[in-house]
Amino acid sequence: MVLTVAGRAEFRGANIRAMAPNRFLAFAALTIASLTAVAVIPLLAACSTSSADTAATHEQAATGTPGAVLSGDLTVFAAASLTESFDALSELFMQQNPKISVKAVYDGSSTLATQLVEGASADVFASADEATMSRVVDAGALNGPALPFASNTLQIAVRPGNPLGLTTLSDLGSARLVVVLCAPAVPCGAASVAVLKAAGVTVTPASEEQNVKAVVTKVELGEADAGLVYTTDVQAAEGRIEGIPFEGADAAVNHYLIGSPAAAANPTAAARFIELVRSAEGQRILAERGFGPR
Repeated sequence: MVLTVAGRAEFRGANIRAMAPNRFLAFAALTIASLTAVAVIPLLAACSTSSADTAATHEQAATGTPGAVLSGDLTVFAAASLTESFDALSELFMQQNPKISVKAVYDGSSTLATQLVEGASADVFASADEATMSRVVDAGALNGPALPFASNTLQIAVRPGNPLGLTTLSDLGSARLVVVLCAPAVPCGAASVAVLKAAGVTVTPASEEQNVKAVVTKVELGEADAGLVYTTDVQAAEGRIEGIPFEGADAAVNHYLIGSPAAAANPTAAARFIELVRSAEGQRILAERGFGPR
């Protein structure tokens, strides 16, 4: 017998009918086994490939396509106090991912949270406090957990040289001063209320601003004698205002949180950006600009 490539048995010599019964059965068994082996080997190979592909698919889903080239737009909603830090982080992220364009939107955390809850589209949201982020989480507008990445405290902001000689929170209670604060609904305002209450100081602000940068601007332009702003904003002003640390600032330490909104159009890039913010390099950039540890 010869087994051809097509798996067909050819018989030479004696006619099959002349074979003894036992020899015939042995011959038939050998033929069937040969044909089965030829058919099964490719099937096993196909199953093996299919299993490997399935495992790779599961691994890719779990890790978010490791090593994938990021592209497209990445929209970042961030608290106004993060402007300088996130500008630097965005630049670094675009250097690392040349096909990505980061579009940062800075405003009061409360304003941004309201926009997200009402359906605005963003890939990343960074809030200046936990309470504001909770609003987004509770509304089901965040995909996954909100992660801590920095902290901040307040200082008294005055014009360079501190012309009025202010030194304590109690000084802000003077009727002769024009004081501006953040509105209580935004994180810097909530922190201001907390430290003033802890110190037993009553302040009637000339205005209540929707983000901390507006307070900085009014002090810088001389429209206010003093205000309460973040330590990071004093540093970012680069001498245009002066910051006065005060006893009791630790009564309101704001913890910053970051996450990816449920409506994110580029969730893979968002996850990578969040990783950068919380990485050693990201933490270095934040610390250089005055932020405390997460």
